[in-house]
Amino acid sequence: MVRAYRVAGFELCADLCAVDYLSHPGRALPDGVAAERFEVVVNLVSLSQKRRARIRVQVPEADPSVASVIDVYPGVDAMEREAYDLIGIVFVGHPDLTRILMPEDWEGHPLRKDYGVGRVPVQFKEAPGPR
Repeated sequence: MVRAYRVAGFELCADLCAVDYLSHPGRALPDGVAAERFEVVVNLVSLSQKRRARIRVQVPEADPSVASVIDVYPGVDAMEREAYDLIGIVFVGHPDLTRILMPEDWEGHPLRKDYGVGRVPVQFKEAPGPR
């Protein structure tokens, strides 16, 4: 589907993000589209036509994965990695789907609505002394 937008002149993927609708299951969707817990939102721009398009993909909790669009829009590399890191959406076909913000040994995905809220110790570097 995304490739058809590229062919239609949408040269730029301005944003790609994931949303967890655990606490808002009754959101508005087009007729015939069943709501899932997760949603991936892709915002495309056609600079030549001065148009925008938004694609919303429903992602089931049981299998939180969608096809990567990195082969069509290479600039989404960091965006897909962020959605993976913070929400847990797996982008099938992404060449380096690793954490980008959280440490590699971090357990869980902190932007999920059911992620436990707790105190995270902050480590500060020692301030340099007077010169």
